[in-house]
Amino acid sequence: MNRRCIRSTLRSLVLTGLLLVTWSFVTPGEMGAWPSAQARETPHRAVTVPAIPVIAVGDLPVQARDLLKRIEQGGPFEGYKDGVIFGNYERLLPSKRRGFYREYTVPTPGAHNRGARRIVCGGAKHHPEVCYYTHDHYASFRRIAP
Repeated sequence: MNRRCIRSTLRSLVLTGLLLVTWSFVTPGEMGAWPSAQARETPHRAVTVPAIPVIAVGDLPVQARDLLKRIEQGGPFEGYKDGVIFGNYERLLPSKRRGFYREYTVPTPGAHNRGARRIVCGGAKHHPEVCYYTHDHYASFRRIAP
Protein backbone atom coordinates (compact mmCIF):
# COMPACT_ATOMS: atom_id res chain seq x y z
CA MET A 1 0.00 0.00 0.00
CA ASN A 2 1.22 3.48 -0.71
CA ARG A 3 1.12 6.33 1.79
CA ARG A 4 -1.90 7.97 0.19
CA CYS A 5 -3.96 4.80 0.52
CA ILE A 6 -2.85 4.32 4.14
CA ARG A 7 -3.84 7.93 5.03
CA SER A 8 -7.23 7.51 3.39
CA THR A 9 -7.86 4.27 5.27
CA LEU A 10 -6.80 5.82 8.59
CA ARG A 11 -9.03 8.83 7.97
CA SER A 12 -11.99 6.53 7.30
CA LEU A 13 -11.30 4.56 10.46
CA VAL A 14 -11.10 7.72 12.59
CA LEU A 15 -14.37 9.05 11.17
CA THR A 16 -16.07 5.70 11.74
CA GLY A 17 -14.79 5.68 15.33
CA LEU A 18 -16.11 9.18 15.92
CA LEU A 19 -19.48 8.16 14.54
CA LEU A 20 -19.62 5.11 16.82
CA VAL A 21 -18.67 7.20 19.87
CA THR A 22 -21.38 9.71 19.01
CA TRP A 23 -24.00 6.96 18.64
CA SER A 24 -23.00 5.48 22.00
CA PHE A 25 -24.42 8.60 23.68
CA VAL A 26 -27.82 8.20 22.03
CA THR A 27 -30.52 6.70 24.26
CA PRO A 28 -32.37 3.62 22.97
CA GLY A 29 -35.53 5.62 22.16
CA GLU A 30 -33.52 7.91 19.91
CA MET A 31 -31.88 5.17 17.83
CA GLY A 32 -32.15 5.81 14.14
CA ALA A 33 -32.84 9.53 14.48
CA TRP A 34 -30.13 12.07 13.82
CA PRO A 35 -30.12 14.94 16.31
CA SER A 36 -30.80 17.54 13.59
CA ALA A 37 -33.80 15.58 12.29
CA GLN A 38 -35.07 15.11 15.81
CA ALA A 39 -34.79 18.85 16.51
CA ARG A 40 -36.97 19.60 13.49
CA GLU A 41 -39.63 17.20 14.72
CA THR A 42 -39.71 18.55 18.27
CA PRO A 43 -42.86 20.65 18.80
CA HIS A 44 -42.32 24.40 19.19
CA ARG A 45 -41.99 25.35 22.81
CA ALA A 46 -43.36 28.66 24.02
CA VAL A 47 -40.70 31.17 24.89
CA THR A 48 -41.30 32.72 28.27
CA VAL A 49 -40.83 36.46 28.29
CA PRO A 50 -39.45 37.94 31.48
CA ALA A 51 -41.50 40.63 33.22
CA ILE A 52 -41.27 43.86 31.29
CA PRO A 53 -40.72 47.01 33.36
CA VAL A 54 -43.37 49.73 33.16
CA ILE A 55 -42.82 53.39 32.33
CA ALA A 56 -45.38 56.15 32.86
CA VAL A 57 -46.30 58.33 29.89
CA GLY A 58 -45.05 61.35 31.84
CA ASP A 59 -41.60 59.77 32.16
CA LEU A 60 -41.21 59.34 28.39
CA PRO A 61 -39.22 61.86 26.35
CA VAL A 62 -41.43 64.64 24.99
CA GLN A 63 -40.95 63.30 21.44
CA ALA A 64 -42.32 59.90 22.52
CA ARG A 65 -45.35 61.51 24.18
CA ASP A 66 -46.10 63.44 20.99
CA LEU A 67 -45.72 60.27 18.94
CA LEU A 68 -48.18 58.39 21.19
CA LYS A 69 -50.78 61.09 20.53
CA ARG A 70 -50.21 60.75 16.77
CA ILE A 71 -50.54 56.95 17.00
CA GLU A 72 -53.93 57.34 18.71
CA GLN A 73 -54.99 59.82 15.98
CA GLY A 74 -53.72 57.61 13.15
CA GLY A 75 -50.94 59.98 12.09
CA PRO A 76 -49.39 61.90 10.51
CA PHE A 77 -45.97 60.37 11.14
CA GLU A 78 -42.57 61.85 10.43
CA GLY A 79 -40.67 58.59 9.91
CA TYR A 80 -40.92 56.83 6.58
CA LYS A 81 -41.06 53.43 8.31
CA ASP A 82 -43.65 54.37 10.92
CA GLY A 83 -46.45 51.84 11.20
CA VAL A 84 -44.56 48.94 9.62
CA ILE A 85 -44.87 45.48 11.15
CA PHE A 86 -42.47 44.75 13.99
CA GLY A 87 -41.36 41.11 13.89
CA ASN A 88 -40.38 40.71 17.57
CA TYR A 89 -37.35 38.69 16.46
CA GLU A 90 -35.61 39.49 19.74
CA ARG A 91 -38.52 37.76 21.53
CA LEU A 92 -38.48 40.32 24.32
CA LEU A 93 -42.17 41.11 23.91
CA PRO A 94 -45.00 38.62 24.49
CA SER A 95 -45.40 36.23 21.57
CA LYS A 96 -48.27 37.25 19.27
CA ARG A 97 -49.32 36.51 15.70
CA ARG A 98 -47.37 38.20 12.93
CA GLY A 99 -48.73 41.67 12.26
CA PHE A 100 -49.85 42.28 15.85
CA TYR A 101 -46.97 44.67 16.57
CA ARG A 102 -46.15 47.86 14.65
CA GLU A 103 -43.13 50.08 15.17
CA TYR A 104 -42.74 53.84 15.15
CA THR A 105 -39.62 56.00 15.25
CA VAL A 106 -39.28 58.39 18.17
CA PRO A 107 -37.40 61.44 16.84
CA THR A 108 -34.03 61.94 18.50
CA PRO A 109 -32.80 65.55 18.62
CA GLY A 110 -29.39 65.91 17.00
CA ALA A 111 -29.42 62.47 15.37
CA HIS A 112 -28.48 62.31 11.70
CA ASN A 113 -30.35 59.04 11.23
CA ARG A 114 -33.46 57.38 12.72
CA GLY A 115 -31.77 57.01 16.08
CA ALA A 116 -32.36 54.12 18.48
CA ARG A 117 -35.63 55.16 20.11
CA ARG A 118 -38.84 53.41 19.09
CA ILE A 119 -42.38 52.83 20.23
CA VAL A 120 -43.83 49.41 19.41
CA CYS A 121 -47.60 49.04 19.71
CA GLY A 122 -49.73 45.93 19.53
CA GLY A 123 -53.34 45.50 18.51
CA ALA A 124 -55.47 47.81 16.40
CA LYS A 125 -53.46 50.28 14.36
CA HIS A 126 -55.18 53.45 15.66
CA HIS A 127 -56.20 52.32 19.15
CA PRO A 128 -53.55 49.82 20.24
CA GLU A 129 -54.04 47.46 23.19
CA VAL A 130 -50.49 47.94 24.47
CA CYS A 131 -47.42 50.01 23.63
CA TYR A 132 -43.76 49.59 24.53
CA TYR A 133 -40.86 52.04 24.50
CA THR A 134 -37.24 51.21 23.71
CA HIS A 135 -34.40 53.70 23.90
CA ASP A 136 -31.74 51.21 22.78
CA HIS A 137 -33.03 49.84 19.46
CA TYR A 138 -34.90 46.78 20.75
CA ALA A 139 -32.27 45.65 23.29
CA SER A 140 -34.78 46.35 26.08
CA PHE A 141 -38.39 47.45 26.38
CA ARG A 142 -40.65 49.14 28.89
CA ARG A 143 -44.41 48.79 28.73
CA ILE A 144 -46.03 52.21 28.57
CA ALA A 145 -48.61 52.51 31.36
CA PRO A 146 -52.04 53.45 29.97
